[in-house]
Amino acid sequence: MPEVMFAGPDGRLEGRYHHSKQPNAPVALLLHPHPLHGGTMNNRVIHALYQRFQGLGFSTLRFNFRGVGRSQGRYDGGIGEISDAAAALDFLQAVNPNAHSLWVAGYSFGAYVGMQLLMRRPEMGGFVSISAPASHYDFGFLAPCPCNGLILHGEGDELVPESSVRKLVDKLNTQKGINIDYRTMPGAGHVFTPEETEKVVDATEDHVMTRLNRSRMALAAD
Repeated sequence: MPEVMFAGPDGRLEGRYHHSKQPNAPVALLLHPHPLHGGTMNNRVIHALYQRFQGLGFSTLRFNFRGVGRSQGRYDGGIGEISDAAAALDFLQAVNPNAHSLWVAGYSFGAYVGMQLLMRRPEMGGFVSISAPASHYDFGFLAPCPCNGLILHGEGDELVPESSVRKLVDKLNTQKGINIDYRTMPGAGHVFTPEETEKVVDATEDHVMTRLNRSRMALAAD
């Protein structure tokens, strides 16, 4: 997993990047939890997703938001971090100009940033939002939500009540053409154990491959 440094809006950003050997491979951008609460690109869930997307043939990038690790700058309350994610997507697209599908996957704070990125980049094809902080941030900006995706949440989440995420999902699913794949994990809290993390990445793989296979079938039918 080669280390990369790329230009961000407030200095250079540190990441780990895997380039797929498959031509025109899909790409995945992974966004870590809150920088002020120990979130880094080496978070257990983000690292596991990085390995799984890599195994699925994706060109995959995880990186540290500004002020984390060797990334320059300082925490900016979410606004600057959205710009960091956009810069990371720019980097991914520059080295994968013919990628046939663009995905973003975020955990906790990273899920919020990822959903914001969706609204700014209409070329995104899918998303995975894990433990989305629906009780901490207003997700009303998803109007309309630009694409379908997976939202996964622990039923025992002590920081973000599952009911707040279900309310968000129900609202998104009323939008025309939107069908959110919502999955809950019994007993799981906001921070996942190694065993629960494995279930998270299994669910992610199931959703992503189902969507990609559906797209391939649609193309073949044209």
